[in-house]
Amino acid sequence: MSQPELPPVIREQLARFDQMQQNLQAVMIQKQQVELELTETEKALEELGKASDSEAIYKFVGNLLLKVEKGAIVKELTEKKELATTRKLVLAKQEGRFRESLKDLQTKIDDAVKGKTAPSSPEDQ
Repeated sequence: MSQPELPPVIREQLARFDQMQQNLQAVMIQKQQVELELTETEKALEELGKASDSEAIYKFVGNLLLKVEKGAIVKELTEKKELATTRKLVLAKQEGRFRESLKDLQTKIDDAVKGKTAPSSPEDQ
């Protein structure tokens, strides 16, 4: 016995669900990368805090190591940390919205499969 073909509405919802899952996955990967960048920046700032102002500080620029002033690199890393923190918050909000949308869409799909979205009959009113 073959399974009945899914109605177009359910197929469309399933396609949207798959796309939304892929979008959620992409946001989660971006968020993880930003969290890693944030951790590295915080560690660098912590180490710079231990260094004296007279110590030589070097920074990678491409394949080179360049000597930089401590104040300048602290300012740069602080700005980078602020930007990463903001991006992390934005991505967390996006992740939350995707999760909520997926949950709602899952409920709609489940209801449709169970036949709850069929046009209401006069007895239901």
